[in-house]
Amino acid sequence: MGGYSFQVENVQICVIMVGLPARGKSLIAQKIVRYLTWLSIRAKCFNVGNYRRLETAHPTAEFFDVNNSEGERLRKMAAEAAIRDMFRWFDEDLGVVGILDATNTTKSRRSWILELCRKRNVEPMFVESWCDDEDLIMQNIMDVKTTSPDYVGQDPEKAALDFRNRIRNYEKVYETISERDLTYVKLINVGSQVIINRIQSYLESRIVYYLMNLHIKPRCIWLSRHGESAFNLTGKIGGDSDLSARGREYARQLPQLVKMSVGNRPLTVWTSTLKRTQQTAKYLPYRQLTWKALDELDAGQCDGLTYEEIENRYPEDFAARDENKYEYRYPGGESYRDVVVRLEPIIMELERQENIMIVTHQAVLRCIYAYFMNVPQDQSPWMEVPLHTLIKLEPKAYGTEVTRIKADIPAVSTYREKGQSAKIRSK
Repeated sequence: MGGYSFQVENVQICVIMVGLPARGKSLIAQKIVRYLTWLSIRAKCFNVGNYRRLETAHPTAEFFDVNNSEGERLRKMAAEAAIRDMFRWFDEDLGVVGILDATNTTKSRRSWILELCRKRNVEPMFVESWCDDEDLIMQNIMDVKTTSPDYVGQDPEKAALDFRNRIRNYEKVYETISERDLTYVKLINVGSQVIINRIQSYLESRIVYYLMNLHIKPRCIWLSRHGESAFNLTGKIGGDSDLSARGREYARQLPQLVKMSVGNRPLTVWTSTLKRTQQTAKYLPYRQLTWKALDELDAGQCDGLTYEEIENRYPEDFAARDENKYEYRYPGGESYRDVVVRLEPIIMELERQENIMIVTHQAVLRCIYAYFMNVPQDQSPWMEVPLHTLIKLEPKAYGTEVTRIKADIPAVSTYREKGQSAKIRSK
């Protein structure tokens, strides 16, 4: 995988989240897992709250009071169970990056985790989200905690009030990271300032680089394939063909479709360098940027052929691609893995931005969608991404919400199931 063979370092890292509640820790933890998994690095999040909920499903703020010895005992038990499972995962599943998602707000709690990691030769790396931006905190309290498993079925206003009291209990004992001998990243107000200390390995530096691009402001990403193209009608792959008549109709209707979903929010549109995406975005009344990295997967010698022609001319290649579509590289062309590598700067830039719409191609959209939805790599190349459909992604702390908006314009289906030749069929 070129520059992404982290296994050669033979390193196992425990990323230990630190910070008060409502500082975006769970969102950051989930994002790190998604990013590393997308790059073929074994990563998993161990959320201490999930372990604690097995014993105490809906605690009130008093449970988190420093003077509540029973609450303290149960919370320590949950942390022990999460760490135990993480070490087992390192040993049995050859995990590379385990993320311990909890508040870990005191020096004594952090030194306890540090000791456990060092005994197991696991590299500890602390990630603290420090935030005093009241707007951000309130947004998190309302957005995240009214959907938190702790407050399921409860009145949102009462939940928010209880949660603010929980935060106050944590504030009484909170000690920000200042230990100079620790490996840590401190994100202040989600990236407005980043403090980095004693980064030890290449993989840790990759995590730092990713974290430096994050923000947790609410935003949406809209995805669309180009409109139906002339090549789509004949079943040919690749090329740089124009839109079909129905594809042009989709381009004309797209501004209205987007406006209904976007409203008055500012939006930037990204397209590939190929004609069919630019023709599709032609009528969108937003700032537009062109990215070479968003061009369709390069089919090499097979460019401009139908799947039937590929099957007849290169039967071994056709079978090999079905066998492992993610790794298979077209002769003189690309694999899905290659596309992921060239899309990494796009993902970094997406994480920096707010509302973005991407008009691109089937394979590229599969890779981007797989990143946001944490789709396993062996499944991502087989996802159906139909033409003339707008996909809205809304990243949240506990996952990404998806809305599909279908235009009332027929198009061929370019989807080919595993083991089948492509059959062109109208929908």
